[in-house]
Amino acid sequence: FGNIDGDSAAAMRYTECKLTPAAMLLLDGIDQDAVDFRATYDDQDEEPVVLPGGFPNLLANGSSGIAVGMATSIPPHNAGELIDACLVLLEKPETTTEELATIVPGPDFPTGGVAVEGHASILDAYETGRGGVRLRARWETEDLGRGVWRIIVTEMPYQVQKSRLIEALADLIENKKAPLLGDVRDESAEDIRLILEPKNRTIEPEILMESLFKLSDLEVRFPINMNVLDATGTPRVLGLKACLQAFLDHRREVLVRRGRWRVERIEKRLHLLEGLRLVFLNLDEVIRIVREEEQPKAVLIARFGLTEIQADFVLDTRLRQLARLEEMTIEKEFKELSEELAGLNAMIASPAKQARLIAVGLQDVRKPLLSPRRTTIAEAVDASSYAPVEAFIPREAITVILSERGWIRAAKGKVEDPSELKFKEGDSLAYLVPTFTTDKLLVAASDGRIFTIGADKLASGRGHGEPLRLMIDLDEKAEIVNMLAHQPGGKLLVASKAGYGFIAPEDELLAQKRGGKQVLNGDMLAAIR
Repeated sequence: FGNIDGDSAAAMRYTECKLTPAAMLLLDGIDQDAVDFRATYDDQDEEPVVLPGGFPNLLANGSSGIAVGMATSIPPHNAGELIDACLVLLEKPETTTEELATIVPGPDFPTGGVAVEGHASILDAYETGRGGVRLRARWETEDLGRGVWRIIVTEMPYQVQKSRLIEALADLIENKKAPLLGDVRDESAEDIRLILEPKNRTIEPEILMESLFKLSDLEVRFPINMNVLDATGTPRVLGLKACLQAFLDHRREVLVRRGRWRVERIEKRLHLLEGLRLVFLNLDEVIRIVREEEQPKAVLIARFGLTEIQADFVLDTRLRQLARLEEMTIEKEFKELSEELAGLNAMIASPAKQARLIAVGLQDVRKPLLSPRRTTIAEAVDASSYAPVEAFIPREAITVILSERGWIRAAKGKVEDPSELKFKEGDSLAYLVPTFTTDKLLVAASDGRIFTIGADKLASGRGHGEPLRLMIDLDEKAEIVNMLAHQPGGKLLVASKAGYGFIAPEDELLAQKRGGKQVLNGDMLAAIR
């Protein structure tokens, strides 16, 4: 059945399992004409168009996929909370989504974790059917004494493979892109136990985790796009209330169809019992007809006004079943079925009674499905009060090397002889910038953009580095015209190919995004000095 380390499930033809009580609730009433059936793909059998569904399975288990150009992404929720919301909606149909959100505060993922999306954002997703939720791993600090500590990750974000996450964290350490993280290892058994060791004891656990949330899948964003097929088969994006109301409408339809199915069978049984009651009133005459007449069926029909079905039933009844005790049993069954029939007809004709029965059914279903919430809803920790990540980056001298073909890397210390540097075949040195790991680089492009790169993010100088375009959104037609180390408080001369230029503070040229900062419009950037 697969696992969290990425092992996929075996093909359906190899796996089999016994349905849980919760799964059986989805099938309750399927043999009582609760839903429509259609032919299977090979016309050899029939399959239900939709399951009766004793609880709101679509929201409870969630769903995601793409088909015919339409995508859906519905997160799983706590079944107990959903049923509670349904009960409130049954009692007060005018209940708003905001009120329902106090009962269903957010998704509840089977792998746990902490949802750090704000309440307003989740409410907006429930109102519109579109949005998303940020989900973080659950972690705790383990004190090892003498000021030494480590992070223990106990719950993973939904659909994140543990093995791939560990590989990604190891790559961050190797490429020096996670300066606060010293080591990572997996001590998981049946439970999750991922060990994260800090670079040194002076680092605060919160700022370490905040940095890893940004750099890895310890935090993921689960998109919400509640695109579903409604009762008419039309694709629609529904909010939380509309989804729950659609489920209640479906349950009402299932209840009425099962009621009509039961009415039909009770009426058939009462019809047969009425024939038996006539027999008991004229038992001696019936026995004589059966013994003496050549065609007793026709005589019974003519003599007592029985229908053909009743006559066949009487003739198929054994003589010992016509005893006085059996007569009392038949009268009791006739009375009970008549009362049940009256109740069913009243229910079918009364939406209020239907609502009460649906509520009773949901309360019964709630007991086996009730379980504590696994995903905690919390606001993201404000890391602004902690020291910035850059404060923990060790200050080491490096030399940044950029080749003509755009490959960038950082060599330790100072490069004494640039001629000894090695490049890919056909490539050569373009820029050589001595700096420190705590500094930022300004990269100027010919299209008038200036990009900012953290020196600590660069690949080591052992190999050929990595393409600069992986780190910045550089236009295909643009060329690099200069690269230099940023000096806080300094000034630079920006010149264009048309011969114009200006002096700008370096701090104003820093870009926060991969797209860089546009400093020249309508002209080509020649250089910055």
